[in-house]
Amino acid sequence: MTTTLVSRSTSDALASPHAKLNDMADDAIPEAGADLTSEELLEQIAAGDRTAFAHLYDRLSARVFGLVKRLLRDHSQSEEVTQEIFLEIWQGASNYDHNKGGAISWILTMTHRRAVDRIRASQASRDRDTRIGIRDWEPDVDVVSENVEVRVENERVKLALGRLTDLQRQAVVLAYYGGYSHREVSEMLHIPIGTVKTRLRDGMIRLRDEMGVTS
Repeated sequence: MTTTLVSRSTSDALASPHAKLNDMADDAIPEAGADLTSEELLEQIAAGDRTAFAHLYDRLSARVFGLVKRLLRDHSQSEEVTQEIFLEIWQGASNYDHNKGGAISWILTMTHRRAVDRIRASQASRDRDTRIGIRDWEPDVDVVSENVEVRVENERVKLALGRLTDLQRQAVVLAYYGGYSHREVSEMLHIPIGTVKTRLRDGMIRLRDEMGVTS
């Protein structure tokens, strides 16, 4: 396997959370450690092992970037957020608790949180621009009504998701917000595909009940 992270550029990337991903691909790193589990790599990263960090980056960066890109759409912002996520992993690997779930699940949860934070920050910026420009604009009543309905619906979904169990919410977020297949969710969470389908089914039924959907 050919890795994409280098010892010299890893240091540069960690020093600057906004470094471009392709700036981290100048030289190869040793294969030692490539056969370790992600959980074992996180333990070594917590002890300051840069080679372990390089292997984890090489193993998961494409998956992390893919999830961020699905949520943000914007390529440049997705690169930037991915870099911030791996910086957080480097700085906070000691916070990982294997008793609470697998390493990949921990990282993808962090990824989803970071991406949502960026979406909210971008939305706040757009809202400020809108407030500045809206003073001289007379909006159509139907447009305003539609926007209000969308916001209300989003809040309802958010509240309904909060009433799912942690396991149901995890599966629903990965499958429906992350865009992953049942098999991919199964591999990420280290559970049988049948269990994934059960959690998704029960989660969606509960979402429908919470939102009052009858058909």
